[in-house]
Amino acid sequence: MDIVVCIKQVQDPDIPPRDFKVDEEKMMVVPPANVPPVISTFDENAIEAAIQLKEAKGGKITVVTMGGDKAKDSLKKCLAMGCDEAVLLQDPAFDGSDAFGVARALAAAVRKIGKFDILMCGRLSSDWSYGTTPLALAEALNLPSVTQLQKIEARDGGLRCERALEDGVEVVDVSTPCLLTVSNEMNNPRLPSVKGILTASRKQIPLWKAADLGVDAGSVGAGAATLELTKLYKPVFTGQCEFITGETLEEAAENLALRLRADKII
Repeated sequence: MDIVVCIKQVQDPDIPPRDFKVDEEKMMVVPPANVPPVISTFDENAIEAAIQLKEAKGGKITVVTMGGDKAKDSLKKCLAMGCDEAVLLQDPAFDGSDAFGVARALAAAVRKIGKFDILMCGRLSSDWSYGTTPLALAEALNLPSVTQLQKIEARDGGLRCERALEDGVEVVDVSTPCLLTVSNEMNNPRLPSVKGILTASRKQIPLWKAADLGVDAGSVGAGAATLELTKLYKPVFTGQCEFITGETLEEAAENLALRLRADKII
């Protein structure tokens, strides 16, 4: 069973709030110093799901991402976890791509990789949380898609998947090839082993540019974006504390109740 997993590298969501900064003029998040970017949370669940399917059914896992040189670190981690091959899409033409531009580039990369049974993504990215790219990718490749999965079971001729819903679980049978998005309920991603890290360090990661993929530069990048970002800022939250007192605890409680009633809280 051959699987392609698309991942995204994001700023570490666990950084302290004081270290999160936004450049409002450039409308971009400022990467915090000495905090390396990480694989988006749900994408790690997708990687783990792919590895578990490979361990059960055999096959090959190829992981793909778009980004700069730092993205190689995330790809190396995927290789160390148990993926077989990795590809980095890197080209100035990709800069500023929205979800649909990214999907066009990823679709071209998947076509270049060749035959596959499953295309996997995390259900959302940890930064913008749109969840748009996987569905746009399925549309670009004309694939059936099933989202928000908490379980995948390989069966003859296809897969049986369980979708996590607000009020229960939906069971879906889907034929392959298909696109699946994985939720965190499915698994706990493994840590790379020392052997895996050493093996991954020796692997070469090819760089594919727009020309290598046959992608028209006009269909990706900021110029092709259909989403316009008009403002990006870090909201400022303020609070006010007032002590309600009294000569006795009973009087303080009465004063508090009167104040809450005056403010129409009770």
